[in-house]
Amino acid sequence: QVQLVESGGGLVQAGGSLRLSCAASGRTATNYAMGWFRQAPGKEREFVAAISKADSYTNYGDSVKGRFTISRDNAKNTVYLQMTSLTPEDTAVYYCAIGIGSIPSTNPFHYDYWGQGTQVTVSS
Repeated sequence: QVQLVESGGGLVQAGGSLRLSCAASGRTATNYAMGWFRQAPGKEREFVAAISKADSYTNYGDSVKGRFTISRDNAKNTVYLQMTSLTPEDTAVYYCAIGIGSIPSTNPFHYDYWGQGTQVTVSS
């Protein structure tokens, strides 16, 4: 059984930083792309970032480019999301997901397992 467990969320002031982690078990994440999505109340799930299986390619949503960085440690089966210059508009539940392939897709339907999510709240 594949499990993804996110951690690192919390409350931060605008302009601050947080680092989210997502530990995978039950599947060797090394062989698959991994991604982060977020969902704010009343809004659709939004693509944040994704990284290819070989750590060669990354993909970012327009709203986070230049502020967020996705990375992975394949030895730990873990993916990270370093978030900087946070704004209240970044407030959401952040989900990590493991892809069905190796491409860092922006499409949530290209991911088949999801974590439970971690809340990020940015105060103004």
